[in-house]
Amino acid sequence: MSWQTYVDEHLMCDIDGNGQHLAAAAIVGHDGSPWAKSANFPQFKPEEITAIMKDFDEPGTLAPTGLHLAGVKYMVIQGEPGAVIRGKKGSGGITIKKTGQALVFGIYEEPVTPGQCNMVVERLGDYLADQGL
Repeated sequence: MSWQTYVDEHLMCDIDGNGQHLAAAAIVGHDGSPWAKSANFPQFKPEEITAIMKDFDEPGTLAPTGLHLAGVKYMVIQGEPGAVIRGKKGSGGITIKKTGQALVFGIYEEPVTPGQCNMVVERLGDYLADQGL
């Protein structure tokens, strides 16, 4: 299966059978290289991925400044140290799951809930991690 298929069929899928989808999604290597992304995934800066990777290595480093992606600031909320970073901005937010080789991103807007985004992103991230990726 191609990386793009994972994004299209597992991240940008119909979440609840009612046509709800994440706003954007991507799979990005630890080095910041995009493996696959939805058409509308924002153009991020390399230093933003570096900061995200640092927070996975040293949990809590993003909390004072916020999580930035494509210049958009998200308030960092509870996650799983070293495994999941979650951010909130207005009625939307972001979930990032770290696997052995990649970062799985999901960005949502209402009516999708934080829990739905977490479920979609973390389920794929757990699967990839189980596959050694």
